[in-house]
Amino acid sequence: MQIQNSFSGSASYGTLFVVPTPIGNLEDITIRALHTLKSVSVIAAEDTRNTKRLLQHFEINQQLVSYHEHNKFSREQSLLEKLNAGEDIAIVSDAGMPAISDPGYELVVSAVESGYPVVVLPGANAALCALVGSGLPTNAFYFFGFLPRKKNEKQQVIHRLKEMQSTLLFYESPHRVADTLELLLQVLGDRQVALARELTKRYEEYTRGKLSDIIESFQTNERMLKGEFCIVVAGNTMEETEDNSWWGVLSLEEHVNHYMKTEEVSSKEAIKKVAEERRMPKRDVYKAYHV
Repeated sequence: MQIQNSFSGSASYGTLFVVPTPIGNLEDITIRALHTLKSVSVIAAEDTRNTKRLLQHFEINQQLVSYHEHNKFSREQSLLEKLNAGEDIAIVSDAGMPAISDPGYELVVSAVESGYPVVVLPGANAALCALVGSGLPTNAFYFFGFLPRKKNEKQQVIHRLKEMQSTLLFYESPHRVADTLELLLQVLGDRQVALARELTKRYEEYTRGKLSDIIESFQTNERMLKGEFCIVVAGNTMEETEDNSWWGVLSLEEHVNHYMKTEEVSSKEAIKKVAEERRMPKRDVYKAYHV
């Protein structure tokens, strides 16, 4: 077995610093992060325009280069060459921890494989803030990040996560959050959920309750659809796993059709039965079935 030590490389090598940046409130930058950004030779940023505003605010004038989803592989070699030459590099994303639903993972892997020291600074992270503030269990959780955009792919992912007893964490944009909540309700049932938006900012807000209640609130208050979201969903319970395992792989439409076919009942009766089993409001089952 090969054991790797992050600091086992030559003293002449540079260090890759992974530096979290504020997710909204500039006061959340750490003293250590400021010191690191001022001391490195180069700062690799997801969006140089956003990072430049941050650096100007704190009067930091280090060289800035782009490192984002579309150029990360072409940029990687030049950054590794700088590390090899003994230059220290910091990588930052637009907000929060690099490599967590943001660019950075591949560069860290390459640096580790090449034997260059990698130092990760602690700092702001939206998912952990949302989890702790959700009021849901924190002893075990599963962070997925952004769900797929296509409905069928998103549905498949949620089905795979359905039996997990850990608290589930997702990121979502304001344009897709309503549809995502509807799909979570259809697949997972009416679980407890916490919706965190605009974290650390002036209008930070948590909305807690059953999925059906929060969806209904959206319909009467469009203001709730503004800002970036973290969705925190209660995990499955042992009771749910035992009772619902047979239909856990079915979509809501397939579940309704199953009863219409096997028990020869009307769609109305099948919808009622599905709503009871999934612990969902009948109107939500009806709406989804007739889309």
